[in-house]
Amino acid sequence: MQYLSENLPNQEPKLLDQVRGKIRLKHYSIRTEQAYTDWIKRFILHFGKKHPRDMGAAEVEQFLTHLAVNGKGAASTQNQAKCALLFLYKEVLAVELPWLDDVEQAKTPKRLPVVLNRDEIQAILSRLTGTHWLIVSLLYGTGMRIMECLRLRVQDVDVKRREILIRDGKGFKDRVTMLPMSLVAPLQALCSKCGNCMRSI
Repeated sequence: MQYLSENLPNQEPKLLDQVRGKIRLKHYSIRTEQAYTDWIKRFILHFGKKHPRDMGAAEVEQFLTHLAVNGKGAASTQNQAKCALLFLYKEVLAVELPWLDDVEQAKTPKRLPVVLNRDEIQAILSRLTGTHWLIVSLLYGTGMRIMECLRLRVQDVDVKRREILIRDGKGFKDRVTMLPMSLVAPLQALCSKCGNCMRSI
């Protein structure tokens, strides 16, 4: 492939470097970056390592239809692949694709969401200890997403007001959620144990 770097044999394609650069410029999450680059790789390999610039809407439609029909992919999976390819063409290659009308859509099954009751949550928490217990407790008690919890900083926890400030959440928006009183002491213990924080909770 001409778009592979020739200097270093193990260096990744320059195209993917451009994709990563655009994603980081727009402050997308690391998981979005990983998902988009993975779908773009799969798209390129599906057409025999042909450069995306030499392809277009027809190939994108064929690939997405392949995911729905042959790959039996879920609707969310197909939609993620579509977003990745549209990002590639619009943001990186500066190519506007016509509306993809001929794509076979994966069907979304209509199911009720699985919601754990209190006893089931307690059964899970009782099998966890330390940091893992605290993370799951925060997810359950605050409604934070996994990456929001893992990126939580000491200065974003306000014990007096019992609030947690979540920065750069979904949609790149800040929001405030409640801090359960039962988690104040474990958070303070973790902070004092670390000793590397700018301030104590």
